[in-house]
This record gives sequence, C-alpha cells and structure tokens, in this order.
Amino acid sequence: MPPIQLPLLMQGHTRGKRSAVTCALKCNNACVGETCNTSSNGYFRDIASRALSRRALLGGGTSALAIALTGTQGALAAGAPATGGSAFGPIPALAPNGTKLDFEAIAPVQFEVDEFTVPEGFDWHPVIRWGDPLFDEAPDFDWNAQSAEAQKLQFGYNNDYTEIQEIPESGGKRAVMFVNHEYTNENIMLPADTDAEDAIEIGMAAHGLTVVELEREDAASPYRYVKGAELNRRILLDAEFELTGPAAGSDLVTTVDDPEGRIILGTLGNCAGGLTPWGTLLSGEENFNGYFRAPGDSPEQQRYGLADEATARGWETVHERFDARTPGFENEINRFGYIVEVDPWDPTSTPKKHSSLGRFKHEGANVIIAEDGRAVAYSGDDERFDYLYKFVSRDTYIEGDREHNKTLLENGDLFVAKFTGNSPAAEIDGSGALPSDGAFDGAGEWLPLVLDGESAVEGFTLEEVLVHTRLAADAVGPTKMDRCEDVEPSLHSRRVYVACTNNSNRGVEDHAAPDEANPRTENRDGHIVEIDEQGDQTSTTFAWNLLLVAGDPAQGDQTYFSGFPVEQVSPISCPDNLAFDSVGNLWISTDGAPSGIGYNDGLFRVTLEGDARGRVEQFLSVPIDAETCGPIIRDQDRTAFVSVQHPGEDGEFGAQRS
Repeated sequence: MPPIQLPLLMQGHTRGKRSAVTCALKCNNACVGETCNTSSNGYFRDIASRALSRRALLGGGTSALAIALTGTQGALAAGAPATGGSAFGPIPALAPNGTKLDFEAIAPVQFEVDEFTVPEGFDWHPVIRWGDPLFDEAPDFDWNAQSAEAQKLQFGYNNDYTEIQEIPESGGKRAVMFVNHEYTNENIMLPADTDAEDAIEIGMAAHGLTVVELEREDAASPYRYVKGAELNRRILLDAEFELTGPAAGSDLVTTVDDPEGRIILGTLGNCAGGLTPWGTLLSGEENFNGYFRAPGDSPEQQRYGLADEATARGWETVHERFDARTPGFENEINRFGYIVEVDPWDPTSTPKKHSSLGRFKHEGANVIIAEDGRAVAYSGDDERFDYLYKFVSRDTYIEGDREHNKTLLENGDLFVAKFTGNSPAAEIDGSGALPSDGAFDGAGEWLPLVLDGESAVEGFTLEEVLVHTRLAADAVGPTKMDRCEDVEPSLHSRRVYVACTNNSNRGVEDHAAPDEANPRTENRDGHIVEIDEQGDQTSTTFAWNLLLVAGDPAQGDQTYFSGFPVEQVSPISCPDNLAFDSVGNLWISTDGAPSGIGYNDGLFRVTLEGDARGRVEQFLSVPIDAETCGPIIRDQDRTAFVSVQHPGEDGEFGAQRS
C-alpha cells in the first residue's frame, strides 16, 4: 500500500505543535475549510463534567493505538517518572471536598517527551491495546500480517470515550467497559506494501465500538481485559442500527439498500459519550463528513462540510454507499451525525440512532433526570461557530423499569442555546481581560427547535429540523460557540459544564468578534462555561458564567480561574472531555495543548466550590502527539482511567515516534 495521500491542508497553518495528520484524518481539515456556519447569529462557548469510575485508563498510540492504563497508589512504573510541582514551583497537595485522591500536581511536560507521567506515589498500567484479541477465535495481533477479518475480532483503533461499569454481584472484581474508536491513521498502522483495498478494509474494521469485560484479583489490583468473555462485542460498519424518532422512515434517510429508512449500517467518527441513568452508553457521531464524497452543491451539504473531493481514506472507491453522487445513495450521508445508544449488557441488542436529539457533529451527549422526572440530554456541535443543544424527553423516567427508560431518547423537545453577557461591550476587547464587574457571566435562553412533537422552526418540517438540524438552528438565532466539546451535568450541583476547546478564527477578518461569552480573539487555549438551570433542568432560561479561561500564565497568557491566584494553578489548554469524581470535583482531559502552550496533553482536576474554586491541578501527562480522552475518576479507590489517543501520530510505519 503506498502511504495514504493525506490532504495535509493544515501543514503550515497549524498553531504551535498541532499535528497536521490529526487535522486531516480526524476532522477533515475543518479549520482551513470554509466555515460551515455562515449565518449572522451571535457566538458562544462551553465546559463540563460527569461521574465516577474505578481505574486510570489510557489508549492509543503508534505501536499500540488503544492502550488503556490504570493508575493506582504504589511505586512508580519504569518510564513514568514523577515530576511534582508547576512552572511556578511546588503546589501543595490538597483533597478538595474531602476526596481520597490527594496528589501533588505534576509539572507540565514538554511536547517532545514520549512518556506517560503520573504524580509521585502513583503507578500506571495498560488495560487493553489496539489489536488485542477479544474472542476465543481471534488471532494474536501481528504488525506484519494484519487483515480485516482479524481486526474485526480485535480491539479497535484510536479509542476516545470510555466507560466502565461494575458487574453486579461480582464483589468489585469484574466490570464491563465500553469504548469508541474514533478514526484510524493507516500510515502508521500498516506496512507500506499493504494492498490499497486491504488497507481500506482493515481501516474500516478498526472503526466502530467495543464492549469488553474486565477482571481483577481484588479492589487494590489493576483491571485486565478478559478474552472470550460473554459480554465482549465489536460493533462494526456492517452492524445494524435502528433509527428512532420522527426522522425514521423519512424520505430524507432512505437509500436503495434501505427503502424504509429505518435500519442504518454502522457508526462513524465516534467521539465523546455518556452513561445514562438506566445503564446504556451514548456515543456521538462527530466528523462523519470526512468519510463521504458528495456533490456539495446544496446548502444542506455545504452546512455539514461535504464536498465533491476524494476523501483521505478512499472508502468511496470500494464501497459506493460512501459516494453520495451514486444514484440510490444520495441520502447515506443523512444517516450519520446522530447520538448512538448501545446496551452493553445485551450482546444481541440492536444499537439505536436517536433522531430526536438532532443531526450534527455531536461530540457526545450526557443525561440528567430533571426535577419532573423527564430525561434531559446536553450535546455540543464540535465545529467552530456552532451551537450548544438540549433535549428534554416527552416521557418520564421510571425507577427500575429499564425497558421503558431505554425509549426516553426517542421522543421529546429539542432546543439550542442563546447567551447574553451583562458587562459593557467596550470592556470585552479580545484580550480575555476580566470586565470591571469581576466575572464573565450573564443570562441565556433555550430556543425551541421541536416542541410537543412538532417543528418550532418556520419553513422546516419536523423531519427537516432533525436531519438538517444546523440549518434549522441557524434560522432561530442561537449563539455561535468556540467548538463545544464535552457537555456534562454535575449530579452533585446540577450545574452543567461545557468544554469549549478553542477557535483560532474568533475575531479574525470577517468572523465574529469576541463578546463576554467568548472574550478572546484567536481563542487558542479554550475555556469552560458553567450553566445554572436555576432549579429546573427543563427550563427555557438559565444563568451562565465562565469557570476558567485557559492558558499558561507563566508565558504571559491572559487567563482566568474564577479568581483563584494564577500563580497557583497548573497551565491548561484545549479542554476536551469532562468528568466528575465522587465528591463533585471537575476533571478535564485536553486535546491540543502542544499547539497552544507547548506541553503534552493531560488530565486535570478543578475545584468547583469554596475558596479554592478555579484551582487547576495536573494529574497526568500523555506521550508525544497524543490527546487525553475518556476520563473516569474513581477517587474512592485513588484511581483514574484515561484513553490515550493517537500517540506518535506524526510518525510512519517504519519510523514510529512513540
């Protein structure tokens, strides 16, 4: 296989050390393409959080592109040195809100370093790696003899969202893990002489989702995966998904292979996700547009970044459903971009794609049960100048009725967010300096897109709202945001956190100027938004503030940490995924710090309450070229899990970097 000819449009355009390979393969060079949102709406941003889990998981890499690692108290592992302190000197260890996971923050790690770094007194362990065999009949991974048939039986590539649930009545010794496989980098996966069509089939088989059982000797031991376990499952591009909600059966989603428009094969671009209160897993279909060649001549296709250009991987040259120019497959692109729901406890179950939550580049979705019993799901559209969404179920949650609860995301109301600041506009000058009232804050409104089973957008049918959601949202005037990534409601405070990762085009040329919700021009490092629904999770109004404006104060960046002294925080850039520990502290994983502040990405804890609100402490750092994904915090056990995605991505098969 000659190396894939990547459209490295970001080469020479990336900021700092951002990988042009990541830009081409993960998001189809979204930042150098035409901005999909050309509406005249205002702009905004986000942050986050979520709940617990038990060991520290990491995955991804060159020779092991989905390595999972567990962190536990004990001697440091070889190759994982402890480097306590910060750029300003040692930061004393704290245990905010009484957490048992106390540690001394590590110093930031330079972007050239190929190490996994944890605090002194902690160790790390891989849980599972790309290519590990999942089933009894699966062959062991062989770098030089890969095949699609083998990959279908092995752990997939580039794991992102990860969740671990303990298996009941196992005494804490067994668990089930769910993992997204977001995208592939065949240039470092496969030998250069791999046949081109074989490379396509192997790459396709490395996408999708994995469910795998874990076991351990006792609560103090690290997990290991169980080959051939009953719940083990790979969900691939030939797996059937049921399309639910009002768009199911619509003419907008029918194809020659599915004239009923109800059964979709596979899932793509799976990024973040969430654990529902009823124990299923949600996964967001994000950068699906990069897998399709399309005419690109309609407002609908242009709004989703589709174009008549060969894709990086060339799937459309082998499988006609990825070429929307092919008669009968014009609507195949409309069958991706949804929230996917998977039941990890039933290997025979059919996963669902929920049209009621809208179709866009979902980073993920996270659910909280509202005061009136309805399920509320929050989701961000991860592209520059796109929006934040909220779904409110029609039906109510019934404790103990799992089959009923598994239908809650199939029908309901859909909203998009509009933010308003309360400081003088003249004080928001693009520098990120705090306004005179001492906070970035204001009020917000959830604008309806779907109400009571009907379209709330003039000129759009219900099906059009849910399939062409970006265009419907444009029509009602929400706030454009700086790439909403993970959106997490806290089960402790019920506040909602939105991770806005960055937006280098803010305030540039004819793009939107900074405002109070987006206070920095060329937002390199991102920020976190905190939303207060003020006692009613289904409310159509809310209050908001910025918890932090990220960056490195030691390098002179204008930052904000809710008033906490900047000389006592770990530098942080490009917040991506969010989680919560058992006592409600926020944890943030990052993606893009090398291109911003020049350090490897990592995992950080943020105190949300009391005098230390806004304090950021770095817990770990991932290897060269990697991003940190899918954090799970089990602070009761002094343990965390992370997925390590695409370490060594700028390498080649014969010259790996990690």
